[in-house]
Amino acid sequence: MEVNHKELKELYEQTFQDVSEGRIVVGTVVEVRNDYVTVDVGLKSEGLIPLSEFAGADGSVDVKPGDKVEVFIERREDDAGEIVLSKVKADRIRAWERISEAQRDEEGIVEGIVREKVKGGFMVDLGGGVRGFLPASHVDIRPLKDPVPYLGKKLKFKVLKANRRQNNVVLSHRVYLEREKEKRRQETLKKLKEGVILEGTVKHITDYGAFVDIGEVDGLLHISDMSWRRVRHPSEILEVGQKVKVKVLKYDPEKGKISLGMKQLEPDPWEKVPEKYPEGTRVKGRVVGIADYGIFVEVEKGVEGLIHITDMAWGRKIKHPSKYVSIGDWVEAVVLKVEPEKRKMALGLKQLEPNPWDTIEERYPPGTRIIGQVRSVTDFGIFIGIEEGIDGLVHISNISWSRRPKKPAEMFKKGQEVEAVVLKIDRENERISLGIKQLKPDPWLSVEQRYRVGQVVTGTVTSVTDFGAFVEVEEGVEGLLHISEMGSGTERIEKPQDLYRVGDEVTAMIIHLDARQRRMGLSTRALSQRGEYREEVKPITLGDLLKAT
Repeated sequence: MEVNHKELKELYEQTFQDVSEGRIVVGTVVEVRNDYVTVDVGLKSEGLIPLSEFAGADGSVDVKPGDKVEVFIERREDDAGEIVLSKVKADRIRAWERISEAQRDEEGIVEGIVREKVKGGFMVDLGGGVRGFLPASHVDIRPLKDPVPYLGKKLKFKVLKANRRQNNVVLSHRVYLEREKEKRRQETLKKLKEGVILEGTVKHITDYGAFVDIGEVDGLLHISDMSWRRVRHPSEILEVGQKVKVKVLKYDPEKGKISLGMKQLEPDPWEKVPEKYPEGTRVKGRVVGIADYGIFVEVEKGVEGLIHITDMAWGRKIKHPSKYVSIGDWVEAVVLKVEPEKRKMALGLKQLEPNPWDTIEERYPPGTRIIGQVRSVTDFGIFIGIEEGIDGLVHISNISWSRRPKKPAEMFKKGQEVEAVVLKIDRENERISLGIKQLKPDPWLSVEQRYRVGQVVTGTVTSVTDFGAFVEVEEGVEGLLHISEMGSGTERIEKPQDLYRVGDEVTAMIIHLDARQRRMGLSTRALSQRGEYREEVKPITLGDLLKAT
């Protein structure tokens, strides 16, 4: 037969325990009735204890035959010769013993259940009918905001004050929490050193990082040490209360500063970037950042490349990358340059397609006529779209053979369709010079064949200045009617604007002609003094000259 040593020990202790009156002994439950529980404490008879003394805080009774219970012997025999026992008195005595011991012992604690909210704090059930007072200021380390979560909760307390005669106990859960916190802090400091990996809880998040509690000690997890990939704000990957594993990067015991890292728990992806992404490699990635100068593309976790704005499209001027792509877009690009030591990768979008400037001279040799829309108008000329991504400039000097507009905007509007001729191509600097006036021959090359000094002509005023008026006698040929040559007599003209406006028709005599200098002088005064007036003299032809000779 196998011997049960535990049962033998309990039997021995129960058999030889002091069963004098006024002592607490261990008894065995023999029978549970509707109103009483029969308990054997080793005397000649058994004692009866009211069932209500076994009721828990919620009123339920959990006792059965064979259970061991502590009871208080009030009398070994009453008038009826029965033993008088009490479980309630035993529980109360034990409760006060625990309270007294916890009060004497610096590290001692008692457990109790927070039962009700009273003025200034809570009442705590310490067992055995003993109740203690928990001041509101001693409930938690932080100020108490809501009492409801504490009601019905079993907590541990430090005994601040205890008086059995006055049945007065004052408790503190805050002191217990502070001591436990300090114990954890000391344990953390013992194992704290650079390189150690710890688990912590995110306490606070800022723009530059997060503070992590690694055991009642806070360390700073800087935003740059959170992930190998770009993190715009710590809240993208962390939240308050989150459990995280971190590595101690630096620890300064004197200043109490601790630097933590998360990305250091994983291999640095940049170590293999030169092998995986040599120059010329096509890659696909997600747009994770947009700046004025370009876009950042994540080609893999922790590895980003920059597509500079100048590498987004051939020839096309992009005002801002955000008009081309959005955060989260997937793009394909070409690796242009890799600098692993600087953790930089240059990518290009336009390099996915052939450079149209490589064959521009073959497609648009000088002299080629093109028709395109005005892309933009500036003070120095207009830009005409030749094809997607390629514009040509018509300088203000190449707009007209005769007049040079002060502002090209007076003649052209954005979106207007214009014909021009290719004058020059600078492939290296990706520039094309266009001309509009070159669509027609320079009329000044043959002007002396059509006009002569003394000839009377009729033209239209194109502009009026303080010194005279410019008159267009034919397209591309203008003459100057100087203020001194205005009028019909000897009167003095003070302001040309008083006589002429743009668009007026004027008949005058040619008094000066210099084709090389592209100058023609006109005079209404000379025409009047000559006493002749013809509506218009036809230009002299080559046949007329031959007849005259």
